[in-house]
Amino acid sequence: MSDTASTPSAPGAVVVTGGGSGIGRAVARAFADEGAAVLVVGRTAADLAGTAKGYDTIGTLAVDLTEADAPGKVVETALRELGGIDVLVNNAAALGHRALADVDAEQVTTQLGTNLAAPVLLTRCALDALAAGGGTVVNVSSSGARGSRAWPGNGVYGAAKAALDFLTRTWAVELAPRGIRVVGVAPGLVDSGFAERAGMSAEQYDGMLHHVGALTPQGRVGTPEDIAWWITQLTRPGAHHLTGAVLPVDGGLSLT
Repeated sequence: MSDTASTPSAPGAVVVTGGGSGIGRAVARAFADEGAAVLVVGRTAADLAGTAKGYDTIGTLAVDLTEADAPGKVVETALRELGGIDVLVNNAAALGHRALADVDAEQVTTQLGTNLAAPVLLTRCALDALAAGGGTVVNVSSSGARGSRAWPGNGVYGAAKAALDFLTRTWAVELAPRGIRVVGVAPGLVDSGFAERAGMSAEQYDGMLHHVGALTPQGRVGTPEDIAWWITQLTRPGAHHLTGAVLPVDGGLSLT
């Protein structure tokens, strides 16, 4: 017998962190294209405005998620402007490429604060709003941090993303009694311009894309739209029995 009548409706109110570019921008627009009201959160107002350009249903909030009052600001804004939170996409990330010998305290603090502490504190703050409508949390991690693989030069970043996967599994069990699902998406290398924003030259960036694309079984790196499609799929009504899973979306790279 069908249980369609008990299946929650499609997401109507979505919060996306790290929404000023790349994956976050694609996710926000994908949800908006499906009719959702979206709040994009990030550090730079101009980048967020670029995401919202042409979309009346995308609102913006410029805030540093590592600040103590940021989670409250995000949730309060979402409740005021969206009327609730059906989906929270923890996508914001701080990048860095350094071997252990070159890591400094500031980089560790920034990466762990943005990649790990911020999702924890924001999700905690949003629990009541998510529970009110049987919401979904989507944690964006990285396929490079999965399993027993090493990731030289990205130890701190990878450790934070591996920890986020652990939180996805743990929160899925903790929050199930409140009607909240928690899922993860682990992208591989995505052509989003992130490395250039982190200081890599255009030549270096193009070389990296070509190199990793050649190693990927599907023959190319990912696009932000590849990741956005899966994130929207995981929050659809038909996915309501899925929780605690982390889906690698990397063209098969992590299998090689």
